[in-house]
Amino acid sequence: MDFKPPPRSAWSIQDDVTYLNHGSFGPAPLVVQECREDWSRRLQRQPMDFFLREMELALDEAIASLAKFVGAEPRDMVFVDNATVAMNVVAENIELKSGDEVLLNDHEYGAVFRIWRQKCEQVGARVVSARLGNFSDEENSTGNSSQIEMTRRVVDSIFSAVTEKTKLIVVSHITSPSAIIFPVSEICREARSRGIPVCIDGPHAIAMRDVSLKEIDCDFYCASLHKWLSAPFGSGFLYVKRNYQQRLKPHMTSWGRSLGGRDERWQDHINWLGTRDPAPFLAVPAAINFLEEVGLGGFRNWTHQLAQYARQKLERLFDTHAWVPDTAEWYGSMIAVPLPASDIKKSKPNAMHPLQRQLREQFQVEIPISECCGQSFLRVSCHLYNTSDDIDRLINALSNLRT
Repeated sequence: MDFKPPPRSAWSIQDDVTYLNHGSFGPAPLVVQECREDWSRRLQRQPMDFFLREMELALDEAIASLAKFVGAEPRDMVFVDNATVAMNVVAENIELKSGDEVLLNDHEYGAVFRIWRQKCEQVGARVVSARLGNFSDEENSTGNSSQIEMTRRVVDSIFSAVTEKTKLIVVSHITSPSAIIFPVSEICREARSRGIPVCIDGPHAIAMRDVSLKEIDCDFYCASLHKWLSAPFGSGFLYVKRNYQQRLKPHMTSWGRSLGGRDERWQDHINWLGTRDPAPFLAVPAAINFLEEVGLGGFRNWTHQLAQYARQKLERLFDTHAWVPDTAEWYGSMIAVPLPASDIKKSKPNAMHPLQRQLREQFQVEIPISECCGQSFLRVSCHLYNTSDDIDRLINALSNLRT
C-alpha cells in the first residue's frame, strides 16, 4: 500500500509500551492535544468573555465541522462528554411503562445494558436481549458467505426477539466486546417498517467507518470521539431526530438557556450544565483535520490491514476463528479473536484478566481481554502509530507465555 502514516512521535505515547488498545482509550495526537490546551488557556485569560460572548459561536462552528464529517445537520447534534452520557440522555427521554420492552442483543456493551436495566426497573419495563452468539461459523469466517446472507442473519436474529411490547431497539454500530460492524442501516430500515425507534451506540464507528447519519436514519446516535477520531478525552456527541428534540430533557438540570441571550434551542439544556471547560469539544475540528490531512482512506486501509495481520497470526497461534468473515465489511481497525479454552482463566469480578495483566507486566503490551456470549476474546485495536512490529511483539509475548 502506497501510504506512509505519521511517525509515532506525532503522539505522546510512552516509548516502552506496545499500545494496542486504541478502541478503549485512544490517545490524541500532539496537534490535537495542543489545540485543546489552547482553548483552555483562552478560557482562563478572560472567562466572562469566553462563556458569555465566545463559547456558543465556537461550539456552533465545532459541531458544524463534526456534522459534516458524520453526514448530519448541525441542528440535530449536541456535544456531550462521551457515549455513556449520550445514552443516559436517551434513557431519560424514552417513555416506558410497566410491561414495555427495550431490545438489546448479546454483543452489546455492559454499561449500556446497565443503563437500560436501571431505566426499565424504574417503571416496571424489562430489557430483552436478542441472541446472536457466533452468528458466523468456520466456513463463513473465511468469507465464503455473501454480505447479503450475513446481513440477513444479523437482522433476522435481532428482529426475532421483537414483540408488540418492544418500544426501542438499542444496537451498536461496531460492537465493543466482539469488534463486529453491524448492518445498522438495514436494522433501522426494518425497525422503521415496524414503527420502532432505534438508538445506535456508535463510539467505535466514528472515523473507522464512513458514517452518514442521514443515510442510517436512526432516531438517536450516541458516540465518543476519543476513539478512532482521536479527539480529546471528554468529547462525544448525541444525535437526536427532530421529532424528539423539543421535549428532550438533559440528564441533569441547569439553566437550560443560552448564556449569550440567543433564542432558545434544544441544545442549550446540554451545552450549559454549569461551569465546565468545553475545550475537548472545541478541539474536535483539529482531530478531523488531522485525519483528513493524513488521508481517511489511507488511515482505514492501514489500520484494517494491521487488524487483518493480527487476526491471521492469532488464529494460527490459538487455533481459533474470529466470528466474522475476513472482509472490511465486517471489521475495520479492530479485531477480536477467541482465546482457546486452555487460556480462558476465570478472574474475580471486575478484575483484570490474568493474561491481560501478564502481557502488561512482563512484556509492556497494553491490550484488553473482552467477554461476549460466554467467550473470552483478545481484542486488538490499531491506529496510525501502530505497525506490524507491534503485532509481532504481541505474538512473541503470547508465544512465550504459552510455552
